[in-house]
Amino acid sequence: MEFEIKEFEKIKLKDPILIEGLPGIGNVGKIAIDFMIDSVGAKKMMEIYSSHFPHSVFVNEENLVDLPKIEVYYKKGKKRDFLFVSGDIQPLDETSCHAFCETILNIFQKQGGKEIITLGGIGLPKIPKQPLVYCTANEKAIIKKYKSKSINTNIFGVVGPIIGVSGLLIGLASKRKIPGMILLAQTFGHPTYIGIRGARELLKVLKNSFELNLDIESLDKEIESIEKEVDISSKTLSKLTKAMSAQQDRVSYIG
Repeated sequence: MEFEIKEFEKIKLKDPILIEGLPGIGNVGKIAIDFMIDSVGAKKMMEIYSSHFPHSVFVNEENLVDLPKIEVYYKKGKKRDFLFVSGDIQPLDETSCHAFCETILNIFQKQGGKEIITLGGIGLPKIPKQPLVYCTANEKAIIKKYKSKSINTNIFGVVGPIIGVSGLLIGLASKRKIPGMILLAQTFGHPTYIGIRGARELLKVLKNSFELNLDIESLDKEIESIEKEVDISSKTLSKLTKAMSAQQDRVSYIG
């Protein structure tokens, strides 16, 4: 099985723009895309399954298992329509990622797609209080089109290779003459960190660029709650480390 596509609706979209956010550093892209899907009331267009996805299952709210999948949602707009690509996983390896991105591009071109925006994170050693948003693209014109004070375009030397769907999708889109841009928000680089603050900065940029009705302020309370938990955990770990160190100083070994 290459990719199994389960369609929920056959629909023709008007000059759609595709926005992708799959798991990555701080999960900022996934958090942002899921928030947008819920906020704008996007409808599910299709689910994509594949043997290229992780060999695992997820336990759902009904205590049953679900295969890993990537979902595509759509939202009709006044001037143009939107496609949102979301999921809990990414393809497993380089070959799988290439094949998946080509599949998404095929779907997008059949809908007459015009532009692609992908979302991701830049990992930092500490939690940023005011994360910056950087961008890069496959052509200068799209950067100029969406350039604003909220976006830092001086990204050379800030990030290394942009790995996974967020980077490769834009690279492969250039071969098809589809303009594409990558938005990257600073976040804490720890693998268990939930980067809501970085996701919020991405959402602010997207809201201003596309006039999406997003209630970004509702994220503030959640950010405060999570960061309090992180702060408490950090202090607890620090105390535990000091206690263990003191205990080791008191223990002697005879050999």
